[in-house]
Amino acid sequence: MKTMTKFFVFAAAFGAGALVTVQAQTIADWTFETTQPGVVDGPASPGAGVWITNILAEVGSGTASGFHAGAATYSSPAGNGSVRSFSSALWAVGDFYQFETSTLGLNNITLSYDQVSSGTGPGTFQLAYSTDGVSFTSIGTTYTVLDNGLAPNASWNATTANPVYTFSDDLSAITAIDNAATVYFRLIDSGTEDAAGTANVGTGGTDRVDNFTVAQAVPEPASIALAGLGGLALLIIRRRRS
Repeated sequence: MKTMTKFFVFAAAFGAGALVTVQAQTIADWTFETTQPGVVDGPASPGAGVWITNILAEVGSGTASGFHAGAATYSSPAGNGSVRSFSSALWAVGDFYQFETSTLGLNNITLSYDQVSSGTGPGTFQLAYSTDGVSFTSIGTTYTVLDNGLAPNASWNATTANPVYTFSDDLSAITAIDNAATVYFRLIDSGTEDAAGTANVGTGGTDRVDNFTVAQAVPEPASIALAGLGGLALLIIRRRRS
């Protein structure tokens, strides 16, 4: 079950503090429960350099896809507290998952997604965006993906979601993705070291993603009134989904 994500923002109003609640309204959300990559949507092994695509969002409107230079295998194993996810093997630097949606009339965009690798899967990724699907801009620096099941973290399973595998990004400062006919987000393999940190990525190593959510952060009316005319500032704290 999906729950509403909220943010709490500290606002300074003429020197007096106020706690502002910001509600994340979903634009597109891929859970992979209905669209099952490699099972229902797209062949499990499309071939080297061939996209797997047309993976529709379960909530909202958008399309997910994946690309590997090699002959990757795609599947839909257990998600992070759900039955399905989007998984693939045979990773090389530059391979990626892609998610595209529209933000027309919208701004203050946020992302949230669950991601994990097997011990021999890729250990580092780069988040990037584009508005034309050709030229991509990196968001922040590369990030580390956990080794699935490496103690003390529980491995992904179909019944219990583990928040340690969740990534969230406030993209409100990136105005290029506001009010855009199409925005593309990529999770790009950016390194040769595996998630266990012991060797190069193995040919059978996998990475999986789940619950990829594009949303708009909107302050609740009551909170705006509390904040008065002062500028929103200082701190954003995300309450994770349960």
